[in-house]
Amino acid sequence: MSLFFGYAARRFAAVAARNLGMRRLTVATLLGALLVASGVSAQQKSGKDSVYEELNFFVKAFERIRQDAVDPVSDTKLIGAAISGMLSGLDPRSSFIDEEAFKAMQKPANDNEAGLGLVVTIENGQLKVISPDDGSPAAAAGIKPGDLIFSIDKEPTYELTLSEAEQKLRGPAGDEVVLNVRRGNGSPVDVTIKRQPYKLQSVAAHVEAGDIGYLRIAGFDNGTEAALAGAIQDLRQRAGNKLIGFILDLRNNPGGKFDAAVTTADALLDKGDIVVIKGRKPSDTKKISATPGDLAKGLPVVALVNGGTAREAELVAGALQDNHRAVLLGTKTFGESSIETLIPLGSGGAIRLTTARFTSPNSREIQGKGIAPDLGVTPLKLAKLGRGEGRHEADLPGALKNPDQPGSPAKPPAEAPPGATATPAPEAAPSVATGDIGAANDEQLTQAIDVLRGLSLIGRRASG
Repeated sequence: MSLFFGYAARRFAAVAARNLGMRRLTVATLLGALLVASGVSAQQKSGKDSVYEELNFFVKAFERIRQDAVDPVSDTKLIGAAISGMLSGLDPRSSFIDEEAFKAMQKPANDNEAGLGLVVTIENGQLKVISPDDGSPAAAAGIKPGDLIFSIDKEPTYELTLSEAEQKLRGPAGDEVVLNVRRGNGSPVDVTIKRQPYKLQSVAAHVEAGDIGYLRIAGFDNGTEAALAGAIQDLRQRAGNKLIGFILDLRNNPGGKFDAAVTTADALLDKGDIVVIKGRKPSDTKKISATPGDLAKGLPVVALVNGGTAREAELVAGALQDNHRAVLLGTKTFGESSIETLIPLGSGGAIRLTTARFTSPNSREIQGKGIAPDLGVTPLKLAKLGRGEGRHEADLPGALKNPDQPGSPAKPPAEAPPGATATPAPEAAPSVATGDIGAANDEQLTQAIDVLRGLSLIGRRASG
């Protein structure tokens, strides 16, 4: 009930004033009446943890602030701050949206506005990058999963809610924003990024080594399922129907639309559960199951994951792992599985509230834990070729340097396997969030190819 206190109190005050002919109710009187109307009386108190005691405590603080604050503050602002504080104390995704911000959200998208393509969260009070979107300005500037953003245009982020931080990352297209970023244990540096519109390509594909289908899923939107089906069909044609399996690249995938992730997992599963949704009550638990039909037609799948694999991408990874449909290779995923609901309030504002979380089909918790891969790898950060004037891996603090002696030329990238058709992303507009993802020097991809060949060989022997 306390989450809706501000809204309910104002509504009750208006009704009471109208019905009783009262011009004004004190906050203390209002709260007492609200408690009675809610069925909570002093006789129902059970120690200091009762609702009555805690709301009475709030009343006292509220009244002292109104009377003694050095600068006058309106009741509306106090109530809004109280609601915001309650929500921010729950989890980073829950937040209060005031009337002005809520109206702005309902307006059609402004073509002149653009973002950086960053998906962020708040962890231990710090603004943390989950992952940049593929092909986004942030990706081109070299921002990586796990980077901490200390300030946005010199405004400290520790004072911002997640919604406020996300809003500040957006602005007029063409404008520059300066992020103060720290990676690992290095010193913070300023990174200047120009806001630009970009189109997320949710699915990209190519043939590896002549007989392996590489599928990169960068996010989930309404077109992901169709794009995945088209990509698999195209890979089969290009490989002359000689594919031995697929590599599904979910690295640096920060998620997207929940339903799109479910249909993506369903497309690779012929049976079994996809995800378990758990609400507050046990009766709210819901399982979503796969429908018959597997686009990969039973061919082995190796899924690549890392710390930038988050939210709905973790849903897909968990579904494939629990159903033994794919071998997960990489590092532990991010660990965020909240489902938010936008709840409008009669006052004109709204609250964004975490109302459920999802788990893997085997009810493994993802929130705060992530998904451990079947095969772990040590992530290698390789030196990148320069692309324009953007800031890259080597420009940010904490980046691992080339193992060669300082000043010596970098080693050339490893040669692509025979028959590989992979080509590096265009320099001016990289197609993936990190330059080496899916390229010839992608060490994790090379390991996945070896694993997939082993799985294919075992499958042929078993069927023989």
